[in-house]
Amino acid sequence: MLHVCLFSLQIHKDLVAPVYIIGLLISNLIQLCCFIALISSDENKICNIFHQIQEFGLIVSVCFMVVISLERYLCVAWPLWYRLKKNNRTSAIVFMVIWIISGVIWCVELFACSSKIFMACFLIIPFPLFIFFLCGSLKALSAARSVSTEEKRRIIAILVLVLFTYTLLYLPEILVMTSKKLRCNGPFNRIAMSLFSFSPLIDLLLYVFMKKGIGDKILASLCSRVVQNVISASENSVNTQSGSPMQMVGEGESTGGGV
Repeated sequence: MLHVCLFSLQIHKDLVAPVYIIGLLISNLIQLCCFIALISSDENKICNIFHQIQEFGLIVSVCFMVVISLERYLCVAWPLWYRLKKNNRTSAIVFMVIWIISGVIWCVELFACSSKIFMACFLIIPFPLFIFFLCGSLKALSAARSVSTEEKRRIIAILVLVLFTYTLLYLPEILVMTSKKLRCNGPFNRIAMSLFSFSPLIDLLLYVFMKKGIGDKILASLCSRVVQNVISASENSVNTQSGSPMQMVGEGESTGGGV
């Protein structure tokens, strides 16, 4: 809840992305509260109620992750359209629509014949979207000149982080939902459930990379090391290539002198 309050204070600086991050943090807070209630309660009816509420928070969280990736992609791939549509009203409408759509999906999931298969299909859909947003952003950033280096690092870091965490935390649980063999595998099932339970906490990393100043220092240190390695490797290759012509010239002069 502290992260939600801190992020709300800087909402006037860059409204669009922080609003979606706040929605993601609220959904994560719902999941954490339900997870604590499930651990502390032993009654089946109460556990079922909190389990359903936790699934609603999960659906909202996934929807906000997709919207955050889409917003970062539009920021670099369609900058003019993004700047025209980037306003308080649009972000508020999208924010409300996400909650409404999540509620509709949640109601369908409650009355679905096979809730596990339905939830697995819902969780699989964002994978190609995250990959498309990342590849499209990399392609657009390579030709973008109006975007600063810091903003490029932040955009790529957010997209990579979303794809990596989603794959690491959600993919094992998706496999458990769709495979009876893995569902009966005790160790794999426990690992998948543990990773899945950590997803609300891992999503807080997006706050770090979305906030200017904190994520920039981390990304700058990482990128500087990579750049230094690339420069040293290129200098070594240039020295190696430049050394061979000099040797050939020296050999030619010695041969000419001998003649």
